Amino acid sequence: MDAATGRWRDFAPAKINLTLHIGPRRPDGYHELESLVVFAGAGDDLTFTPDAPLALSIDGETAADAGDVSENLVLKAARALHANVPALRLGHFHLTKRLPVAAGIGGGSSDAAAALRLLARANDLVLGDARLIAAARATGADVPVCLDPRPRVMRGIGELLSSPLPLPALHAVLVNPRLPVPTGQVFAALAKARASRAPVSDCDPAARWLETTAAPAVDDLLSVLAQSRNDLEAPALAICPAIGEVLAALRGSGDCRLARMSGSGGTCFGLFSNEATAHDAARTIQANQPYWWVHATQLGAAPGY
Repeated sequence: MDAATGRWRDFAPAKINLTLHIGPRRPDGYHELESLVVFAGAGDDLTFTPDAPLALSIDGETAADAGDVSENLVLKAARALHANVPALRLGHFHLTKRLPVAAGIGGGSSDAAAALRLLARANDLVLGDARLIAAARATGADVPVCLDPRPRVMRGIGELLSSPLPLPALHAVLVNPRLPVPTGQVFAALAKARASRAPVSDCDPAARWLETTAAPAVDDLLSVLAQSRNDLEAPALAICPAIGEVLAALRGSGDCRLARMSGSGGTCFGLFSNEATAHDAARTIQANQPYWWVHATQLGAAPGY
């Protein structure tokens, strides 16, 4: 807690799907998935002032795109935890929004997870508390993996998480064309494409390899990542052709080792050999496309984890 202001603070990092293999659709309408998830140094900031009516205010670069405050996942998460912990100490949240919205990097989910972490600290709850985990699951499929933002494999519909993985830090550039990509439309396009071709394996070789590898070297990790994929990239590209321009810009940058879309789009990441070449690529892309959201960062565990 900041003694001068009486507020608690937390960071809500972007969630990056380095891989995303989508399995068949389940009877409940959801798809089984297998995904290697890491977190970025880019993200939103959330503060919490306890012992005030539950409320949320928002500012920041992308605040105008955040939608109706009353529907924000921060408040949904707080209400879900309050339902599990009736004596919960609530308060006022303030979100500084920097990540693009509807961008495939779990911004809203990470904000919700940060809210749960702040409530946990203010109420002396541990992150492993079953009531906290249940609130995360009730809030959204990506919230559980964001609750403790370290590299993991997520399975099921996002609720089955591996132990944290000891990945090396990856130098990256994140790029979003500032065009929202509706997740429902992407999954509908995936279903249409799959109906006309033979099924592909939903097993993610990178995820399986990392769960049996103690300390992967960067080059080995990049090699196995290249054998995996994001099953939503092609359908998202059909809906939002600008994603192709983003991928071309990343792949055309010097030293880009791998470029891929994250989640359901349209944020894409490029992986680079070192910090200097990542920053050079980010500067060049931003100069050529000043409207795009571009951020050079490191991927791995969130800062402080």
